[in-house]
Amino acid sequence: MTGSRGLRLNVWRCALVLAVFAAPAAWPQAYPARPVRLVVPFPAGGVNDIIARIIAQKISESVGQQVVVENRPGAGGNIGTDFVAKAAPDGYTLLSGGVGSLVMNPQVSKVPYDTTRDFAPVILMARAPNVLAVHPSLPAKSVRELIALARSRPGGLNYASGGVGSNPHLSGALFASMTRINIVHVPYKGSGPATTDLLAGQVHFSFLPIPPALPHLKAGKLRVLAVTGKKRSPQLPGVPTVDEAGVRGYEVSPWYGVLAPAGTAREIINRLNAEITRVVAQAEVKKRLAALGAEGAATTPEEYAAIIKADLVAWGRVIREAGIKGE
Repeated sequence: MTGSRGLRLNVWRCALVLAVFAAPAAWPQAYPARPVRLVVPFPAGGVNDIIARIIAQKISESVGQQVVVENRPGAGGNIGTDFVAKAAPDGYTLLSGGVGSLVMNPQVSKVPYDTTRDFAPVILMARAPNVLAVHPSLPAKSVRELIALARSRPGGLNYASGGVGSNPHLSGALFASMTRINIVHVPYKGSGPATTDLLAGQVHFSFLPIPPALPHLKAGKLRVLAVTGKKRSPQLPGVPTVDEAGVRGYEVSPWYGVLAPAGTAREIINRLNAEITRVVAQAEVKKRLAALGAEGAATTPEEYAAIIKADLVAWGRVIREAGIKGE
Protein backbone atom coordinates (compact mmCIF):
# COMPACT_ATOMS: atom_id res chain seq x y z
CA MET A 1 0.00 0.00 0.00
CA THR A 2 2.81 2.38 0.90
CA GLY A 3 4.59 1.70 -2.38
CA SER A 4 1.36 2.20 -4.35
CA ARG A 5 0.59 5.44 -2.50
CA GLY A 6 4.14 6.71 -3.09
CA LEU A 7 3.91 5.87 -6.77
CA ARG A 8 0.62 7.76 -7.11
CA LEU A 9 2.11 10.74 -5.27
CA ASN A 10 5.13 10.82 -7.56
CA VAL A 11 2.95 10.62 -10.66
CA TRP A 12 0.83 13.49 -9.34
CA ARG A 13 3.95 15.57 -8.64
CA CYS A 14 5.32 14.92 -12.13
CA ALA A 15 2.03 15.90 -13.69
CA LEU A 16 1.99 19.12 -11.65
CA VAL A 17 5.55 20.02 -12.69
CA LEU A 18 4.75 19.36 -16.36
CA ALA A 19 1.65 21.52 -16.13
CA VAL A 20 3.59 24.41 -14.60
CA PHE A 21 6.31 24.29 -17.24
CA ALA A 22 3.83 23.82 -20.07
CA ALA A 23 1.63 26.74 -19.03
CA PRO A 24 3.79 29.61 -20.36
CA ALA A 25 4.05 27.95 -23.75
CA ALA A 26 0.37 27.07 -23.97
CA TRP A 27 -1.04 30.30 -22.53
CA PRO A 28 -0.21 32.61 -25.46
CA GLN A 29 -2.10 30.29 -27.78
CA ALA A 30 -5.29 31.46 -26.02
CA TYR A 31 -4.43 35.04 -26.93
CA PRO A 32 -6.28 36.85 -28.32
CA ALA A 33 -9.55 35.63 -26.87
CA ARG A 34 -11.45 38.76 -27.91
CA PRO A 35 -11.01 41.65 -30.39
CA VAL A 36 -7.80 43.67 -30.17
CA ARG A 37 -7.77 47.46 -30.51
CA LEU A 38 -4.91 48.98 -32.53
CA VAL A 39 -4.85 52.72 -31.84
CA VAL A 40 -3.63 55.09 -34.57
CA PRO A 41 -2.99 58.50 -32.97
CA PHE A 42 -3.69 60.34 -36.23
CA PRO A 43 -6.69 60.91 -38.54
CA ALA A 44 -7.71 58.22 -41.01
CA GLY A 45 -6.06 58.23 -44.41
CA GLY A 46 -2.47 58.97 -43.43
CA VAL A 47 0.47 56.64 -43.93
CA ASN A 48 0.37 55.42 -40.32
CA ASP A 49 -3.34 54.66 -40.60
CA ILE A 50 -3.06 52.83 -43.93
CA ILE A 51 -0.15 50.65 -42.78
CA ALA A 52 -1.98 49.83 -39.55
CA ARG A 53 -5.09 48.75 -41.49
CA ILE A 54 -3.07 46.55 -43.86
CA ILE A 55 -1.43 44.74 -40.94
CA ALA A 56 -4.60 44.58 -38.82
CA GLN A 57 -6.58 42.95 -41.62
CA LYS A 58 -4.00 40.22 -42.11
CA ILE A 59 -3.57 39.49 -38.40
CA SER A 60 -7.35 39.25 -38.00
CA GLU A 61 -7.41 36.56 -40.66
CA SER A 62 -4.69 34.50 -38.97
CA VAL A 63 -5.62 34.69 -35.26
CA GLY A 64 -9.38 34.35 -35.58
CA GLN A 65 -10.13 37.60 -33.75
CA GLN A 66 -10.70 41.08 -35.13
CA VAL A 67 -7.87 43.57 -34.82
CA VAL A 68 -9.78 46.83 -34.98
CA VAL A 69 -8.03 50.06 -35.96
CA GLU A 70 -9.21 52.97 -33.85
CA ASN A 71 -8.20 56.54 -34.76
CA ARG A 72 -7.58 58.82 -31.77
CA PRO A 73 -6.02 61.95 -33.31
CA GLY A 74 -4.99 65.17 -31.67
CA ALA A 75 -1.98 67.12 -30.37
CA GLY A 76 0.36 65.77 -33.01
CA GLY A 77 -0.32 62.18 -32.00
CA ASN A 78 0.03 62.74 -28.26
CA ILE A 79 -3.60 62.04 -27.33
CA GLY A 80 -3.81 58.56 -28.83
CA THR A 81 -0.30 57.70 -27.70
CA ASP A 82 -1.10 58.66 -24.11
CA PHE A 83 -4.34 56.66 -24.27
CA VAL A 84 -2.37 53.48 -24.97
CA ALA A 85 0.30 54.34 -22.39
CA LYS A 86 -2.40 54.31 -19.72
CA ALA A 87 -4.30 51.25 -21.01
CA ALA A 88 -4.33 47.88 -19.26
CA PRO A 89 -1.21 45.84 -20.17
CA ASP A 90 -3.24 42.86 -21.35
CA GLY A 91 -2.47 42.89 -25.07
CA TYR A 92 -5.90 44.15 -26.10
CA THR A 93 -4.97 47.81 -26.59
CA LEU A 94 -1.96 48.44 -28.81
CA LEU A 95 -0.38 51.49 -30.43
CA SER A 96 0.55 51.99 -34.07
CA GLY A 97 3.32 54.39 -33.23
CA GLY A 98 5.57 56.63 -35.26
CA VAL A 99 8.76 58.57 -34.73
CA GLY A 100 6.82 61.83 -34.36
CA SER A 101 4.80 61.12 -31.22
CA LEU A 102 7.33 58.73 -29.66
CA VAL A 103 10.64 60.45 -30.38
CA MET A 104 10.19 64.03 -31.57
CA ASN A 105 7.21 65.33 -29.61
CA PRO A 106 8.56 64.36 -26.16
CA GLN A 107 11.72 66.39 -26.82
CA VAL A 108 9.99 69.46 -28.23
CA SER A 109 7.25 69.92 -25.63
CA LYS A 110 5.89 68.36 -22.47
CA VAL A 111 3.87 65.18 -23.07
CA PRO A 112 1.94 63.08 -20.52
CA TYR A 113 3.85 59.87 -21.24
CA ASP A 114 7.41 58.59 -21.25
CA THR A 115 8.38 56.69 -24.39
CA THR A 116 10.93 54.36 -22.82
CA ARG A 117 9.10 53.87 -19.51
CA ASP A 118 5.45 53.55 -20.57
CA PHE A 119 5.69 51.26 -23.61
CA ALA A 120 6.83 47.77 -24.49
CA PRO A 121 8.05 47.77 -28.12
CA VAL A 122 6.63 44.87 -30.12
CA ILE A 123 7.93 45.33 -33.67
CA LEU A 124 8.94 47.94 -36.21
CA MET A 125 6.64 47.18 -39.16
CA ALA A 126 7.78 49.49 -41.94
CA ARG A 127 9.73 52.56 -42.98
CA ALA A 128 8.41 55.17 -45.39
CA PRO A 129 10.75 58.01 -46.48
CA ASN A 130 9.56 61.46 -47.54
CA VAL A 131 10.30 63.47 -50.66
CA LEU A 132 11.93 66.87 -50.84
CA ALA A 133 9.51 68.76 -53.09
CA VAL A 134 9.66 72.36 -54.28
CA HIS A 135 7.16 74.62 -55.99
CA PRO A 136 7.87 74.73 -59.76
CA SER A 137 8.41 78.49 -59.62
CA LEU A 138 11.54 77.99 -57.53
CA PRO A 139 14.62 78.06 -59.81
CA ALA A 140 16.16 74.92 -58.32
CA LYS A 141 16.09 71.64 -60.22
CA SER A 142 18.40 69.67 -57.94
CA VAL A 143 19.40 69.50 -54.29
CA ARG A 144 22.71 71.19 -55.07
CA GLU A 145 20.89 74.04 -56.80
CA LEU A 146 18.51 74.40 -53.85
CA ILE A 147 21.46 74.64 -51.46
CA ALA A 148 23.23 77.19 -53.68
CA LEU A 149 20.04 79.27 -53.93
CA ALA A 150 19.57 79.19 -50.15
CA ARG A 151 23.17 80.30 -49.62
CA SER A 152 22.71 83.20 -52.02
CA ARG A 153 19.57 84.29 -50.16
CA PRO A 154 20.15 83.68 -46.40
CA GLY A 155 16.79 83.51 -44.67
CA GLY A 156 15.06 84.08 -48.01
CA LEU A 157 13.75 80.55 -48.55
CA ASN A 158 11.10 78.91 -46.41
CA TYR A 159 9.70 75.43 -46.00
CA ALA A 160 6.36 74.19 -44.70
CA SER A 161 5.48 71.50 -42.20
CA GLY A 162 2.42 70.25 -40.36
CA GLY A 163 3.61 71.75 -37.08
CA VAL A 164 6.51 72.46 -34.75
CA GLY A 165 8.41 69.26 -33.97
CA SER A 166 6.76 67.30 -36.78
CA ASN A 167 8.83 64.99 -38.95
CA PRO A 168 8.86 67.42 -41.92
CA HIS A 169 9.95 70.22 -39.58
CA LEU A 170 12.89 68.25 -38.21
CA SER A 171 13.72 66.90 -41.67
CA GLY A 172 14.24 70.51 -42.71
CA ALA A 173 16.18 71.34 -39.54
CA LEU A 174 18.55 68.43 -40.18
CA PHE A 175 18.91 69.45 -43.84
CA ALA A 176 19.77 73.02 -42.83
CA SER A 177 22.26 71.86 -40.22
CA MET A 178 24.07 69.47 -42.54
CA THR A 179 24.25 71.95 -45.43
CA ARG A 180 24.88 75.04 -43.28
CA ILE A 181 22.08 77.06 -44.86
CA ASN A 182 19.68 79.54 -43.28
CA ILE A 183 16.09 78.64 -44.16
CA VAL A 184 12.84 79.65 -42.45
CA HIS A 185 10.39 77.09 -41.06
CA VAL A 186 6.70 77.84 -41.56
CA PRO A 187 4.52 75.62 -39.32
CA TYR A 188 0.89 74.86 -40.15
CA LYS A 189 -1.84 73.13 -38.21
CA GLY A 190 -1.56 69.88 -40.11
CA SER A 191 0.05 68.58 -43.28
CA GLY A 192 -3.05 69.38 -45.38
CA PRO A 193 -2.85 73.19 -45.05
CA ALA A 194 0.94 73.03 -45.45
CA THR A 195 0.61 71.13 -48.73
CA THR A 196 -2.13 73.51 -49.94
CA ASP A 197 0.10 76.53 -49.48
CA LEU A 198 3.05 74.76 -51.10
CA LEU A 199 0.90 74.04 -54.16
CA ALA A 200 -0.14 77.70 -54.23
CA GLY A 201 3.46 78.86 -54.09
CA GLN A 202 3.03 80.54 -50.71
CA VAL A 203 6.02 78.55 -49.43
CA HIS A 204 9.03 77.34 -51.37
CA PHE A 205 9.45 73.67 -50.43
CA SER A 206 8.58 70.91 -47.98
CA PHE A 207 9.33 67.35 -46.98
CA LEU A 208 6.19 65.35 -47.83
CA PRO A 209 5.09 61.71 -47.50
CA ILE A 210 5.20 60.02 -50.90
CA PRO A 211 1.51 58.98 -51.33
CA PRO A 212 -0.10 62.44 -51.09
CA ALA A 213 2.77 64.01 -53.03
CA LEU A 214 2.68 61.64 -56.02
CA PRO A 215 -0.42 63.02 -57.81
CA HIS A 216 0.96 66.57 -57.59
CA LEU A 217 4.38 65.45 -58.82
CA LYS A 218 2.86 63.65 -61.81
CA ALA A 219 0.68 66.67 -62.61
CA GLY A 220 3.69 68.97 -62.56
CA LYS A 221 2.31 71.01 -59.67
CA LEU A 222 5.36 70.14 -57.58
CA ARG A 223 8.94 69.27 -58.48
CA VAL A 224 10.63 66.49 -56.54
CA LEU A 225 14.35 66.88 -55.95
CA ALA A 226 15.12 63.85 -53.80
CA VAL A 227 13.83 61.18 -51.44
CA THR A 228 14.96 61.25 -47.82
CA GLY A 229 15.48 57.52 -47.29
CA LYS A 230 18.61 55.39 -47.32
CA LYS A 231 17.82 54.12 -50.80
CA ARG A 232 15.66 55.15 -53.73
CA SER A 233 11.92 54.67 -53.62
CA PRO A 234 10.36 52.05 -55.93
CA GLN A 235 7.65 54.65 -56.59
CA LEU A 236 10.24 57.14 -57.84
CA PRO A 237 13.18 55.08 -59.11
CA GLY A 238 14.63 57.95 -61.13
CA VAL A 239 14.80 60.29 -58.14
CA PRO A 240 18.05 60.27 -56.12
CA THR A 241 18.28 60.15 -52.36
CA VAL A 242 19.36 63.33 -50.57
CA ASP A 243 22.60 61.51 -49.80
CA GLU A 244 23.18 60.69 -53.47
CA ALA A 245 22.32 64.27 -54.39
CA GLY A 246 25.25 65.58 -52.40
CA VAL A 247 24.32 65.77 -48.71
CA ARG A 248 26.37 62.80 -47.56
CA GLY A 249 24.97 60.94 -44.56
CA TYR A 250 21.53 62.54 -44.71
CA GLU A 251 18.74 60.05 -44.07
CA VAL A 252 15.25 60.43 -42.68
CA SER A 253 13.17 57.27 -42.89
CA PRO A 254 10.08 57.66 -40.69
CA TRP A 255 9.15 54.34 -39.14
CA TYR A 256 5.88 52.79 -38.05
CA GLY A 257 5.72 50.17 -35.35
CA VAL A 258 3.49 48.42 -32.83
CA LEU A 259 3.87 48.96 -29.10
CA ALA A 260 2.00 47.69 -26.07
CA PRO A 261 1.62 49.29 -22.66
CA ALA A 262 4.58 48.62 -20.36
CA GLY A 263 4.07 45.51 -18.27
CA THR A 264 2.45 43.47 -21.04
CA ALA A 265 3.41 39.79 -20.71
CA ARG A 266 6.41 38.75 -22.78
CA GLU A 267 4.43 35.83 -24.17
CA ILE A 268 1.92 38.25 -25.69
CA ILE A 269 4.71 40.44 -27.08
CA ASN A 270 6.31 37.39 -28.69
CA ARG A 271 3.02 36.19 -30.17
CA LEU A 272 2.30 39.59 -31.71
CA ASN A 273 5.84 39.88 -33.02
CA ALA A 274 5.64 36.47 -34.68
CA GLU A 275 2.27 37.21 -36.29
CA ILE A 276 3.30 40.62 -37.65
CA THR A 277 6.65 39.29 -38.89
CA ARG A 278 4.80 36.64 -40.87
CA VAL A 279 2.36 39.20 -42.27
CA VAL A 280 5.05 41.69 -43.35
CA ALA A 281 6.82 38.91 -45.27
CA GLN A 282 3.76 38.21 -47.46
CA ALA A 283 4.11 39.21 -51.11
CA GLU A 284 0.72 40.94 -51.14
CA VAL A 285 1.60 43.03 -48.09
CA LYS A 286 4.98 43.98 -49.58
CA LYS A 287 3.18 45.16 -52.71
CA ARG A 288 0.67 47.22 -50.76
CA LEU A 289 3.40 48.80 -48.66
CA ALA A 290 5.42 49.60 -51.78
CA ALA A 291 2.44 51.51 -53.15
CA LEU A 292 2.84 53.81 -50.14
CA GLY A 293 6.53 54.23 -50.79
CA ALA A 294 7.09 52.06 -47.72
CA GLU A 295 9.12 48.93 -47.09
CA GLY A 296 8.47 46.22 -44.53
CA ALA A 297 11.07 46.13 -41.77
CA ALA A 298 10.15 43.45 -39.24
CA THR A 299 12.38 43.54 -36.14
CA THR A 300 12.61 41.80 -32.80
CA PRO A 301 11.25 43.70 -29.78
CA GLU A 302 14.83 44.32 -28.65
CA GLU A 303 15.87 45.70 -32.03
CA TYR A 304 12.89 48.05 -32.08
CA ALA A 305 13.66 49.26 -28.55
CA ALA A 306 17.25 49.97 -29.62
CA ILE A 307 16.06 51.95 -32.67
CA ILE A 308 13.78 54.09 -30.51
CA LYS A 309 16.57 54.83 -28.03
CA ALA A 310 19.04 55.67 -30.81
CA ASP A 311 16.52 58.01 -32.45
CA LEU A 312 15.82 59.75 -29.15
CA VAL A 313 19.52 60.57 -28.94
CA ALA A 314 19.95 61.55 -32.61
CA TRP A 315 16.85 63.72 -32.93
CA GLY A 316 17.43 65.18 -29.49
CA ARG A 317 20.73 66.52 -30.78
CA VAL A 318 19.05 68.08 -33.84
CA ILE A 319 16.34 69.66 -31.69
CA ARG A 320 18.83 71.16 -29.25
CA GLU A 321 21.15 72.48 -31.97
CA ALA A 322 18.24 74.09 -33.83
CA GLY A 323 16.77 75.49 -30.61
CA ILE A 324 13.36 74.03 -31.39
CA LYS A 325 10.68 74.45 -28.72
CA GLY A 326 6.98 73.62 -28.70
CA GLU A 327 4.37 76.25 -29.37
